[in-house]
Order: sequence, then C-alpha cells, then structure tokens
Amino acid sequence: MPVTRLKLGKLKVVRRQLLQRYEHQPFVSCLAGLYGCQWRRYQRARAQPGECCCSKVECGSFGLLILTFFLSFLFLYFWSEAQNDYNDFDWFNFGTLGFWFPWSLVLLVIAASLFTYIALLLVLALCLLSEGQRLYLHWSHKTGIVVTLAFSVTATAILSDLWSKEWKTLLLSLQVTAPFLHVAAVSLMVILAWPIALHFFRMNKRVRQVAVLGLYLSVLFTLYLVPLGMYSPCIKEAGTLGPAPKLIGHRGAPMLAPENTVMSFEKAVEAGGEGLETDVTISYDGVPFLMHDSTLRRTTNVAEVFPNRTHLDASMFTWAELQQLNAGDWFLSRDPFGTVSSLSEVDCSQAQNQSVPSLAQFLEVAARSGGLVLFDLRRPPYGHPYSQSYINITLQVVQAHINSSQVLWLPSEDRELVQAVDPQLQQTSGEKASIKELTDGHITRLNLHYSTMSQQQISKYQSENISTNLYVISQPWLYTLAWCAGAQSVTTNSIHILSNIDKPLFLMTPEEYSLMWILTDAVSAFLIIAVFIFHWWRERGLPFWSGSRQTHENGPYSKFRTDSSDVICVRWSPVHSDPPAGALVSLPLVFNP
Repeated sequence: MPVTRLKLGKLKVVRRQLLQRYEHQPFVSCLAGLYGCQWRRYQRARAQPGECCCSKVECGSFGLLILTFFLSFLFLYFWSEAQNDYNDFDWFNFGTLGFWFPWSLVLLVIAASLFTYIALLLVLALCLLSEGQRLYLHWSHKTGIVVTLAFSVTATAILSDLWSKEWKTLLLSLQVTAPFLHVAAVSLMVILAWPIALHFFRMNKRVRQVAVLGLYLSVLFTLYLVPLGMYSPCIKEAGTLGPAPKLIGHRGAPMLAPENTVMSFEKAVEAGGEGLETDVTISYDGVPFLMHDSTLRRTTNVAEVFPNRTHLDASMFTWAELQQLNAGDWFLSRDPFGTVSSLSEVDCSQAQNQSVPSLAQFLEVAARSGGLVLFDLRRPPYGHPYSQSYINITLQVVQAHINSSQVLWLPSEDRELVQAVDPQLQQTSGEKASIKELTDGHITRLNLHYSTMSQQQISKYQSENISTNLYVISQPWLYTLAWCAGAQSVTTNSIHILSNIDKPLFLMTPEEYSLMWILTDAVSAFLIIAVFIFHWWRERGLPFWSGSRQTHENGPYSKFRTDSSDVICVRWSPVHSDPPAGALVSLPLVFNP
C-alpha cells in the first residue's frame, strides 16, 4: 500500500501524543525521584495492563505507608486537640524532671513534621499510581516510615497510660469537628478514585478486581453512613441556644500575669471575668493565703530565699516568711503560656514584683468587682497548728471581707456545719450525684471537669435549679461546646480570649446538617462514578486506528500493539528507489519506557 495514503491529520495526532508524552516526563521524573530516587527515565517502568502496580515488597511498603499515615494522623489529632491541657502537661513534667521546658509544643512540632512527611510520601505514591508508574520506595523513606510509625505508636501508648482522660477530650472534639472531618474523608475518597479506577480496569485477575473494589466501596459506604451515629449539642433547632456561660478566671488571668497574684485577679476582672477561682492554704501562724501547689517551688523563688526548705509543705511557712518570697519573676522567665512577649513594659515590671497574696487581699478584689468567688481549700498536714480549725479560720476571713452570697463554697468537709453557720454561701459540689442527694445537701452548683460534659445531665440539673460550672476550658472550641451544652459558667485560663466570643464557632440546625451531609455524599458519588466511567471508556472503549482498520487498545492484540508515542516519522531519502521520493514513512520503534 503506498505510504502516501497516510493522512496528514493522523500524523498530527501522532505528533501531539508524542509531544504530550515527552513533555510530561519531567513531572513523572520529579515524582519518581522524590519517592524512590529514580531520577533517570531508564530507572523506572510503567505498570503494563494486567500487571500489579508494584512488587510484593513494594506493596508491603505502600501498605505500611498507609498504616503510618492514619496512625500519625491519629496521634497528631489527639495531641492537637489536647492543647487545652498543655499547661498541665508541662507542669507535670516540671514536677517530675525538676526543670521547666515546653515539652507539649515540642511534641506537637515533631508530630506535625512527621505527619507532613508521611502525607507527602503518600501524595507522591498516589500521583505515581495515577500516572500508571510502578512504585519503588527508596530505603531512606522506608526507614523514615518505620521511625514515624514507632514514634506515633509509642507516644500514643505512653500518653494513654499517663493521661488517659485526654481520650475523652478527643471524643468531645468530634462533636465539633466530625462534620468537617466527614467532608475531608469523603473528598479523599474522591481523589483516591482516580488511581483505583485506573488500576482496577487494568487488572486481568477478577479476584484482585473484586478485592480492590470491595475494600474501596466498603470504606466509602461506611463514611457515607457515619453521620447517622453522630451527636453534637451544637446541632440544634434555631432559637434554642441559651446564654453564653459566665467566665470565671482560673487563678485569675494566668496568661496575662503570674497565677494566684493580685495582678492576675485584677487582669481577669479587666478582661470581663464574672468570677474568680483560686486555691487557699493556711500558713503556720494561721493566715489563709493563696497557693495551688503543696510546695512553693514552682511559683516562687523559695530556692533562693530558703534553699533548705524547697520541698517543705507550703503551709509550714509563716506569713512573714511567705512575704519574703517573689511570686512573679518565675512567670517572666519561664513564660508558661508563651504570652510574655505580648505584655507591655509596665505589665512586665508589675509582674516581676508580685508577692504571695492572702485570702483577704483576694476577697477584696472580688468584692470590688461584685463577681463570684470559687476556691479549693487545702487541709494542712498532720502536726500543723491549725489542721483541725482551718475551716473556721477561712470562714471568718470570708465573712469579714465579702458578701457570703458571692462565694461558691467548694470544700466538702463539715459542709453541714458551714451551712448552719452561714446559710448564704452557695454550697458547691465537685462530684456528680443524684438530685435527691444534692438537694438534701443544699447544693446549688456543681463544679465538674469539662470531660464529664453532658447536655442531658446539665439540663436535668438545671431543671432543679442546680447550676453547672465546667473547668478548665481555655480553647474556643471547648467553650463553644460548653455553650451549646447549656453550662452556666466555665473556669478558664484564657478569659481575655473567650470574652471576645459572641457566638458559638459551630452551630447548625438539623436541617442544615442533613443538607450538608446529603450534598457531600451525592456530589462525591457522582464524581466517583464519573471517574470510573472515564477510565472504563479509556481502557476498554477508546478506538485505536491503524490505517482504515479499527482495533482497540486493550483488545486481543493489545500485547503486541505499537503505541503512538513509539512511532517515528522519517522522510525517505531520494537515493532509495522503492518508495516515491519525499514520501513519509511510519517506522515503529519498540523500546522499554
């Protein structure tokens, strides 16, 4: 057949396909180079129809990469949502190790870095699969995956053992983040549809096809149905949201000033706090003063003033000795919340000169503000002169400096006696109990850890005129959850932040959430079906023309076909006699890409 019959239009198609392939090579080279250090073209190979995308070893590496991705994400999510309690974690390590260091932030940075590294590897692998390339992971990346997996598993196990209550925080966070995590997960499944569909239609073993498609569809349908089991107090009918919880400064405003100092309480009042919380201890000579820890080591310079008494109980110091201590310099040097740089020079100077305050000084600040007062009262150790009379001494100071109706009386010891002496005190319990037990004990308020938050229980207590205060809530998302759950007040470290929140960060009606859920599932299903149809059409139905004869790329002779990218068009030399001079001839050159 004369070669001059080859149409010019066909040559343009071949030329375009050839250019597309070689113009695409730098992108594939970059992917393969970053993933497997295969920067040169001869080092890599395409997955041929009917072949697996990688060897058994590389399949195992890819599976380990996926497992590491999910476990590292779990730990990163777990630790990022635990941010509300970072201060407790750092001070726990201070008490254990004896020196201050922001371990929580270091752990967060490491977790975020390792997850980002694993996520990038997974993106590279998916891009290579989408390009039809066989996977080969470099040994250095395999080492990185093992290190990340070991870190994620070990860190999760240790923190679960030492700080198991944070798993409750994680479950609470899902009440706010679950709708958005659902959208993100479904979007990821849509992205995965491309490489999965490509290799599904290229597989020549039905068992593999069923296994891959079955696993993919199982995960997809599970994600579609997850919202059925979701609960959030922030999904409620319009007009049913109650007032924002009152803010009680936890040891004042510890992000803006040294905790449990006069400056800290004044800052809390200035920031809009409607109540103040503190911790009371009795000095050796009978003066109630403010101190959270059992020793003075963390929040004073006792190591400098009384170097031989650093481990002594705080109540074993006289009031005169306590007045010799500085209670603010540690705040500037350790910067526990990372907020010192935002303070003015005047505030820094004032913080540096703070001393240990008495209960009377604290109550005077609260009385001027007209807010609520909540405090823990620590019993002095055995042998202390006031170990039996500490409640009476504290009660006398309270009655002398503030209206009793402003005080939420939390100590449970001798509660009946205290109630009889001063019935105006708001009796507050730190434990859940039945309605009958609470009313019999004249309890008007509960002071509960935020991890026990329950909209049903808060509503039940409220129906009996028993208010609920949740502690310690410093993150806006937790404050949003407490607001939606109906809590009447929260104790917080970040009173200056939460006071600026005028509406919940997440609030939907059931109808809005249902619409969001249905639209997400419907759009994703449409896109996934479209991707599978496209790959089916391309792999099974795209015609490949050779002259006037039509075949199919993946037909019976696809194994022996010549790709358009493997065709070279040359001009015949006039010195040859067989073809006409100047004719274009198509010569197939077969090579391994």
